[in-house]
Amino acid sequence: MTPLPELTPEEIERYARHILLRDIGGPGQRKLKAAKVAVIGAGGLGAPLLLYLAAAGIGRLKIIDDDKVSLSNLQRQILFADEDVGAGKAVLAAEAVKRLNPNVACEVEAVRLTELNARALIDDCDLVADGSDNFDTRYFVSDACFYAKKPLVTAAVGQFDGSLTTLRPFEAAPDGKPNPTYRCLFPQKPPPGAVPTCAEAGVLGALTGMVGALMALEVIREIVGFGRSMVGRLALFDLANMRFETLNYGWDEDNPLNGKNSPR
Repeated sequence: MTPLPELTPEEIERYARHILLRDIGGPGQRKLKAAKVAVIGAGGLGAPLLLYLAAAGIGRLKIIDDDKVSLSNLQRQILFADEDVGAGKAVLAAEAVKRLNPNVACEVEAVRLTELNARALIDDCDLVADGSDNFDTRYFVSDACFYAKKPLVTAAVGQFDGSLTTLRPFEAAPDGKPNPTYRCLFPQKPPPGAVPTCAEAGVLGALTGMVGALMALEVIREIVGFGRSMVGRLALFDLANMRFETLNYGWDEDNPLNGKNSPR
């Protein structure tokens, strides 16, 4: 087992409020420093997610996004400003991270994640956080994380609503059954056009900030190991009515990844 990295005196001061927390402390902060997290998307969810992960002292961040900044992004994508319109999001996000915390190493992958490259993009990371805005990417990421045995924190937003869960389907649940996969939660993609995009339906800017920050919290909890995991639980947020609830979901024996008839 690789020893955890030591904290410098400057890092001890920077992360003092974390270190004071009994559930994090010095050992937990060293786990954060040792971790490498892949963040899929540097947009509405990825912007607050990256800022809070950087502030928390995640040692290495891999930022995966091939998109460029548009003026309509600025209502919610708080990493960017007017002068950034037309520039690549991944590079700008890495620059923002370094300004916030120079102790964090950033790796930029200005590419679109696909079924073919997903596994290669995440293989060297300890955990993946998916803030993408389409079902194709979510399935590609979740399948790749299953085969690579990487924990996945995944979230999505609609107009005024959001959701969040964590996946570790390569491990067993307390009852001995496998943990659920993303395909247990969403067996099939919705038909094309069934779920409108942000560009078609709109989205509340502050909603993406809240859900992105909660993604960062869940990433930190998974790395440090405190509290109750969101594995097998789906958090739902309705900001139009300020309503929050958590639903339990389980393993589907017919799912193609770790189901009874799957090859694994």
